[in-house]
Amino acid sequence: TAKERLDITIDKGSFEEFDKDMVSKNPIDFPDYEAKQQALREKTGLKDAVITGKAAIRGEKIVIIVMDSNYMMASMGSVVGANRLPVIAFTASGGARMQEGIVSLMQMAKTSGAVARHNQAGLLYIAVMTDPTTGGVTASFASLGDIIIAEPKVLIGFAGRRVIEGTIKQKLPDDFQSAEFMLENGFVDMIVERKKMRRVLAHILRLHKPAKEVSSNE
Repeated sequence: TAKERLDITIDKGSFEEFDKDMVSKNPIDFPDYEAKQQALREKTGLKDAVITGKAAIRGEKIVIIVMDSNYMMASMGSVVGANRLPVIAFTASGGARMQEGIVSLMQMAKTSGAVARHNQAGLLYIAVMTDPTTGGVTASFASLGDIIIAEPKVLIGFAGRRVIEGTIKQKLPDDFQSAEFMLENGFVDMIVERKKMRRVLAHILRLHKPAKEVSSNE
């Protein structure tokens, strides 16, 4: 779960959640959508499929985004979506949420635009792909990290294997859309086991810390 991910990644007691009362609406009046949302909130304890906030990893301050596939397969709705801090996003999603129509698809542009502004400000963005990272999330902010990390053997892709094979009329490799295939073909930068993730992230954050911060800390 997102809360378990936070527990094993960030420093204890460092998390300050953003927008914890923000919830998705029902912009296209999809039948029973609001009731399903309420049931999922009660079951998971989440308001939506993502938790965001400020935190620290081994003392390094960050903004962290964690998607939780227990909430509608972490589909991207209108909520999944300025502190001059590095951003780390743990992605796990089945894609955009059809129940919110074009509003959910707009999040691809909005999140990509936010990443672009973050990049223009000279700030670090690390994307960590977990199982699965697919659809509109892969086609937007999950693939835009300055550094892209994947956990071992996770599924990464946009469309499903059958759709792609039917479109291109070719048989795909057996390991197609695996983290290892993505690393071999340059779509991710490294594969990191979960038990090593906290240490690796802290090391990357220290390497990319502005020189004036390093000198002042020393």
